[in-house]
Amino acid sequence: MSVTMIVDTLWVLLAAVLVFFMNLGFAAVESGFARSKNTVNILSKNFIVFAVSSLGFMLLGWGLMFGGDNPLVGTQQLFILGNPNLDFYKDTLTSNVPFWGKFFFQLVFCGTAATIVSGAVAERVKYLSFIVFSFVLTLFIYPIVGHWIWGGGWLANLGFMDFAGDTVVHSVGGWAALAGAIILGPRHGKYDKNGKPKAIPGHNMSLAVIGLFVLWLGWFGFNPGSTMSFQNPADVMHILVTTNTAAIAAVLTATATSWIFIGKPDLGMTINGCLAGLVGITGSCAYVSVTSSLIIGAIAGIIVVFAVLFFDRIKVDDPVGATSVHLVCGIFGTICVGLFAQEGVTSLSTVNGLFFGGGLSLLGVEVLGIIAVGIFVFISSGLVWFILKQTMGIRVSLEEEIQGLDIGEHGNSAYPDFAIVAPILATDNGIGDKVSPISPVEVPKPSSGTVSPEAAIPVVNRARPGAKMTKVTVITNQDKFTQLQTALDKIGITGLTVTNVLGYGMQKGHTEYFRGAPVKTRLLPKVQVDIVVCKIPTDTLVDTVKKALYTGNMGDGKIFIYDVENVIKIRTGEEGYDALQDEDEE
Repeated sequence: MSVTMIVDTLWVLLAAVLVFFMNLGFAAVESGFARSKNTVNILSKNFIVFAVSSLGFMLLGWGLMFGGDNPLVGTQQLFILGNPNLDFYKDTLTSNVPFWGKFFFQLVFCGTAATIVSGAVAERVKYLSFIVFSFVLTLFIYPIVGHWIWGGGWLANLGFMDFAGDTVVHSVGGWAALAGAIILGPRHGKYDKNGKPKAIPGHNMSLAVIGLFVLWLGWFGFNPGSTMSFQNPADVMHILVTTNTAAIAAVLTATATSWIFIGKPDLGMTINGCLAGLVGITGSCAYVSVTSSLIIGAIAGIIVVFAVLFFDRIKVDDPVGATSVHLVCGIFGTICVGLFAQEGVTSLSTVNGLFFGGGLSLLGVEVLGIIAVGIFVFISSGLVWFILKQTMGIRVSLEEEIQGLDIGEHGNSAYPDFAIVAPILATDNGIGDKVSPISPVEVPKPSSGTVSPEAAIPVVNRARPGAKMTKVTVITNQDKFTQLQTALDKIGITGLTVTNVLGYGMQKGHTEYFRGAPVKTRLLPKVQVDIVVCKIPTDTLVDTVKKALYTGNMGDGKIFIYDVENVIKIRTGEEGYDALQDEDEE
């Protein structure tokens, strides 16, 4: 074996391992952006999707992608398992890397396309249905597109250029994800009765950031490794720098864009911005200058912010922004090949795009490829999703979705020793009625000497007013808090004390399993809302709570009503009705 073969093989091995490691990044980003009650499900999906895609690509996918020069699909030597004639593929992609090295490198790309889908359908897709879809995607859909572009198919013959997979990988995953998200429908509670999107925050942004950096690292194998050779180190280093430059530009522009249009430098948008820059440069990283990569990344960072907002507005619920990052920016990155390609920036770049005197020829082919791949993948994957929906079903039950897919699909939880904390926003200080402000009470000060703690206590009239005060405690599912708070606002309840609690009644908790052994019944996460009212009739409050929470199903909650003997405001010493004063109004 020559030195050239050894070096190229080692380079492909390193790059493939980096791309494989991106599975961890996808798992971390997706689980961080989702709620804690779905963490086991998401982590498990990211395990299983690589296993399934590996099997599909090995059984038939490779052969459909690289089996001969038929314009539409591979037709020769389709089945590589047990095939003694793998010399047929000796010159496929490169002759310097052994067959199984080339296979593994292409396999991890196939797995990436399938993983993209997971994020867009998170928190409501059936585990088994997702497995079946991933298998079909990697067995048929992905390899056919790959053949068109990388396997000597009709788009390759027209001169379509996609160096590391903006269309082959990211757009294919993005179109399949979009079809799945549309057919599945949005998560429960994502939109209010007027169709306005509501925020469903992820449970662990630290995990999402860790995942982002893992993906960023993996991209240094994804793009430079697509040379499949280290014989020209200058090309590899150029691709490395264009990849990183696009990423850092997108981080800055996505942060600035969210800051300007949302009002804050949203971390989730920054994460998606970095990924958008990496996706945006993937197709052209070997064909554009470093300066062009800076521009491409900057534009991608802006586009992804508006894409996320757009998909939310048209009710395509994508918990991690996979369609915005991989589909929208994959399409953008493919167009950038036709715009920014510059002959001679690397030994691999031989054609000029529109901005460098190449005219519309290359751009036209790129747009044609975008349209053709989009139509094929969206329709074919949509058909698969539809068939699964009509047969085995693709969405979990509403009860399971509310409780969390960890319990319903897997029978265990990611955080068994911690209370699940819902995103609750408490208002004011636990006082239900809003009353007019009064003047602060004067605190007498001694003329001289040391002030005792007793002397610092405000002097007030300690006569207890006769107005009746009532404490109403509501215990219900965490997911129902937002609709309860909205209903209470309408009747003038502006103060709540909100606590995350654990407990069970008739539901008896749930059964979990760890390594096949049953775990003792665990308490269910609930939310406890305490309200003290005086002016607002208790019956009005109770009726409002019942209407807001009633579904007729187990778990709607309970209401407890208590007489309040007295209320004392510590700062002023006021008691009774006067102590219900909203301190923020003073």
